[in-house]
Amino acid sequence: MPGIAFIMGKSASGKDKIFKMLMEDERLCLKNVTMYTTRPMRVGETEGIEYHFVDERKAQEFEEADKIIEMRSYTTMHGVWKYFTADDGQIDLAQGNRYIVIGTLEAYDKFCKYYGKEHILPIYIEVDDGIRLMRAVNREMKQENPKYAELCRRFLADEQDFSETNIQKSGITKRFFNNNLLEECYEEIAREIAEKMCQADI
Repeated sequence: MPGIAFIMGKSASGKDKIFKMLMEDERLCLKNVTMYTTRPMRVGETEGIEYHFVDERKAQEFEEADKIIEMRSYTTMHGVWKYFTADDGQIDLAQGNRYIVIGTLEAYDKFCKYYGKEHILPIYIEVDDGIRLMRAVNREMKQENPKYAELCRRFLADEQDFSETNIQKSGITKRFFNNNLLEECYEEIAREIAEKMCQADI
């Protein structure tokens, strides 16, 4: 039975909002696994909630200690930003706990390799590209210092990172569509997790 629900999707697909809703859903009893990043904190984010925000020195310490489960590095308009998951004691499948993680398709593949594919439940959220772009622009406009060039880079990079070839290679067969009806999409995802991870109906 899967012990880790892995949430993924392109930028502005609504995965962060759905992630928070799942965390707050007492029916599912999911434990958060907080990833790390070296990018600056955005307006509205909180240390330890969306990410652990660390500097390059701390990231190197994890690497040197061989504690990295997966890591992605992006060359942005503002330097290299790293996103990674560390084997820091947050996940213990032997205890029978259920966890929730948010990340990229590449990170999903590395989690499967590290823990075994049978322990990971993929939740792939898909949104029409036009809707995603409008959402991304609206979100960026709310930032104190909007970074539109970085938004465009990230949007285009998603087309390669989440290509149909890569999705199929990772064995993703089910998609959850979040074009307009967030609540319906959320309930479909919650039912999938309850059925596959909790063996219960909700």
